[in-house]
Amino acid sequence: MPEGDTVLQTAARLHAALAGRVLTHADLRVPRFATSDLSGRTVLDVTARGKHLLTRVEGGLTLHSHLRMDGAWRVYAPGERWRGGPGHQIRAVLTNADHTAVGYRLPVLELLRTSEESKAVGHLGPDLLGPDWDPALAVDRLLAAPDRPIGEALLDQRNLAGIGNVYKCELCFLARVTPWLPMGALPDGVLPRLVALAHRLLDANRDRPTRTTTIRAERRPRTGTPAPAPPQRPLPPLRVQEPLYVYGRVHRPCLRCGTPIRKADEADRPTYWCPACQSGPMP
Repeated sequence: MPEGDTVLQTAARLHAALAGRVLTHADLRVPRFATSDLSGRTVLDVTARGKHLLTRVEGGLTLHSHLRMDGAWRVYAPGERWRGGPGHQIRAVLTNADHTAVGYRLPVLELLRTSEESKAVGHLGPDLLGPDWDPALAVDRLLAAPDRPIGEALLDQRNLAGIGNVYKCELCFLARVTPWLPMGALPDGVLPRLVALAHRLLDANRDRPTRTTTIRAERRPRTGTPAPAPPQRPLPPLRVQEPLYVYGRVHRPCLRCGTPIRKADEADRPTYWCPACQSGPMP
């Protein structure tokens, strides 16, 4: 699911393939911009802003896209088969002499003046992976509506930009509260730590191909048993097999206490939580 870390990786791939190169072909397959032609223009850079992508093009233009739930950009070499989905799902094609970037299932795709990017992203709160990250401002915005459920507030990009449904569930588990607990009900000092944890998790996953939030631990002998003889080679780290604590693990045992994980479907955003480890209201 595209969240701030995934979008940052997508921006890096697009920037490496497009920036500094002249577009030899550009096709925007949305009615409003179908006649817009970016061919002959140089792509200046591709930047992530929260969960938004900004592809800046010579001439003061920016192609703004958003992946939402299942959108994707794929980069192909000349002659390589496009494998991101059927042709009717393609919304954008950007081609230069070395690469073709294809946007699939993009629910948001618009061409605007670079000077007016604020119309698309000006509402966003501090970006968890951006140079404007400001944890104090994020805390202030989250506390501005103390009666709002924590999960809902974390997903509101006006508070802090980059958190999606996966991180919402994982952060609430790590904070030991349910996503339905009002923001103002958090004990003193918990919210700043939660915001700092959100930044650490996204930053730790910014270059990982597979997102993980679970704790890694070194292999140790069990208490009360003699230490094994030194092996010929060092034992590898003991790695938690599950990359996530609760998300996508309904009915499976909690990695902390063993209680079956529960799931609630809310407006196409499933919420996962442990009813034993997490305190607060539940549906």
